[in-house]
Amino acid sequence: MKKGSVQIEMEELLIAAFSPTHLAVINDSASHHGHSGDDGSGESHFKLEIESIVFAGVSRVMRQRMVNKALGDLPGQRVHALAIKATVPGE
Repeated sequence: MKKGSVQIEMEELLIAAFSPTHLAVINDSASHHGHSGDDGSGESHFKLEIESIVFAGVSRVMRQRMVNKALGDLPGQRVHALAIKATVPGE
């Protein structure tokens, strides 16, 4: 499946902010077609797996806040739902 502009932008922002050792931005929008928050763009729901040393010693909640901050206006504006799994290498 071809990546959309929102997915590409998310990847670029996360790479710049965290230099991840693993990054997977998974477009899950098709699973939510017709549900609340589906704007018809095909890029409304994402799952995110990111692994970075930057998260060492940081709580799960703070990691999610860091990711949301790095993504700027994407969560809540252009992305309806974002599931985040942020880990450090070896976790």
